[in-house]
Amino acid sequence: MTALTIIVEFETKDGCEEEFTAIIREHARRTLEEEPGCLRFEVIKPIERDGTPIPNKIMVNELYANEAAVTAHENNPRMPKLRATNAPLLKSSRLILAQSLTAKAAEGMTPQELNASNDD
Repeated sequence: MTALTIIVEFETKDGCEEEFTAIIREHARRTLEEEPGCLRFEVIKPIERDGTPIPNKIMVNELYANEAAVTAHENNPRMPKLRATNAPLLKSSRLILAQSLTAKAAEGMTPQELNASNDD
């Protein structure tokens, strides 16, 4: 069973970052609650090397147990409404689908157990 990672880079329109962040954080929370195949869903704020937040940039980092879990996520009934709600807030988005090379985390750890102390 191969775990899959989804990383999405979002660029919000000026003045829309706060609203988009609230929406995507709620989506992350609900996805973790509703989809057992979703093992991680982080909302990330990119920063400059000096710690300064990069305006209008938000990322997500998701880990799914397998291809079936990704398909279930893509087919979640909330997705069409979420896309429609987000569309006017975004300049762009870029999705990266990748195979996880650290599948150990997907083999028996709950999202609550995943943290830096589990890194090898």
